[in-house]
Formats: sequence, C-alpha cells, structure tokens
Amino acid sequence: MQKVWFVTGSNRGLGRNFVEAALARGDKVAATARSTAALKELTDTYGDAILPLELDVTDRAAVFATVKQAKEHFGRLDVIVNNAGYAQVGAVEELTERELRDQLETNLFGAVWVVQAALPYLREQRSGHIVQLSSAAGIIAMPLGGAYHASKWALEGLNEALAGEVAEFGVKLTMIEPAGFATRDGNNPDPLANGHMATTDPAYDALRQRLGAMAGKMPAGDPAAAAQALLKLVDSANPPVRVLFGKGFYPMIQQAYAARLKTWEDWQDLSIEAHGTHDAR
Repeated sequence: MQKVWFVTGSNRGLGRNFVEAALARGDKVAATARSTAALKELTDTYGDAILPLELDVTDRAAVFATVKQAKEHFGRLDVIVNNAGYAQVGAVEELTERELRDQLETNLFGAVWVVQAALPYLREQRSGHIVQLSSAAGIIAMPLGGAYHASKWALEGLNEALAGEVAEFGVKLTMIEPAGFATRDGNNPDPLANGHMATTDPAYDALRQRLGAMAGKMPAGDPAAAAQALLKLVDSANPPVRVLFGKGFYPMIQQAYAARLKTWEDWQDLSIEAHGTHDAR
C-alpha cells in the first residue's frame, strides 16, 4: 500500500536517499529542510508526489504548522522520519553553553517537536511508524563527542519510553543506529573534520591527534543501500525498536555491554552495601 512520509533533513545525506527511495517506489513524501532549493530536482521528477517544505526543527511552532500542512495536503501520514541533526565535536571542557544547547535543540528537542506534532494524527489513524535516526554514538561513547553523545543517548531513552506509550494506538517506533556512511564525497565522514568544531584547547591536542589518525577508517556504508533497508523496515509487520545500520560497530557494542555487565558484577558487594539495612516497608 502506498505510504505517505514526513522526513526531516531531506536535502542531503541519508535523508535525501530516504526520500528518493520512497518516491522511486511510488510513495508520497513531505520532504523538509532548512532550504528546499536542493529538492528542486526531485520535484521536477516526481511532481505532486513530493511536497517540499522549509523547516527548522528547533522552531516548535513551525514544526507543528508544517506537520499539519503535510497531513492536510496528503490526507494522512504513515511514516515519520526524524533525520535532521548534526554532530558537535569538542572535549566537554571546550564546549560553550551555546554549542551544547544548540546541539540538544536540534538533535533532541527538534525530534520531540516532530513527534508531538505528528502523534495526534497517528493516534487518530491508529497506525503509523515513527523512525528516529539515532546513531551507534547513542549506544557507545568516544572522547570529543560528549555533546553529540548526550543528544543521541537522550534520544535513545526518550524513544524507548515513547515506544511503550504508543504501541496500544497501533503506532510503531524504530530507532535506527547508523555507523559511518559515505554521505560526503563517497567517504566515511570524519567527525573531527566535518563536524561543528568547538574552539580547541591545546590540552587536548594530543588526544585529537590520536583520534584523528583513527577517524574515518572504517568502511563507509552506502546511503542508497541504507534507504532500501529502511523500506523493508517500514514494510515490516513487526519492526524492531532498535536496529543497527551498517557494519563494524556491532563487535564494539558487544564489548562495551560486556564490560558494563562485568563492572556491575564486580562491584555488586558495594552496590548491596550502598542499599543499607533499612527496610522501606
């Protein structure tokens, strides 16, 4: 059955590939971006099947108005893809208040506004699928990515709670956790080169150099292949709440979770001691 999509961050990268894949198979798409100029080629090709809409997801009122416009234009919304976002790079000590707030405003609050705007329509339909672009960085953390990790880890917790809240209304939710994809010049993006950079403190130069030597070395995923995988995901009768896109991170995630479990086990005596002997009954 033909689906109607609402996709944020549609002008480039994975978002652009998601829009192209949906349109190519005959679906309809409300494609949003801060500037829709890059979407002209798609409107020329697909005509009325695409509704390009300018949107800054940090503007809550604009988000609600744009989602409403898309719903009224197409008559329904089936797939909500929260894709808009960026990576702020910098040691925690280097981050300014503005940089940290801006990161959370876009990656976290922008996603929340889209969900809040779309959910009344999905609940009324008793159907729909919310797709949240998280990241492998929402599961494990690396130095110099504190702001980005904070936004993605927050999204992971918020969307896990959301999945339990909307299931009874027939609404599905999936967090996609991508590894590195060739969204710039065919290469695996190096966040130290392509992210929003904080003003650097020389105290972290050695760390930056070590991480820079490793960054972008993992094989880059193909965004077009990711888009085809997304089509299978939204067509699934029982999609997962979480799914990795790309290879390379799964062994790292296994190791990270094993290390956490071992630490909790090793410190169980102290955990029990911390509970004390008080009986709260």
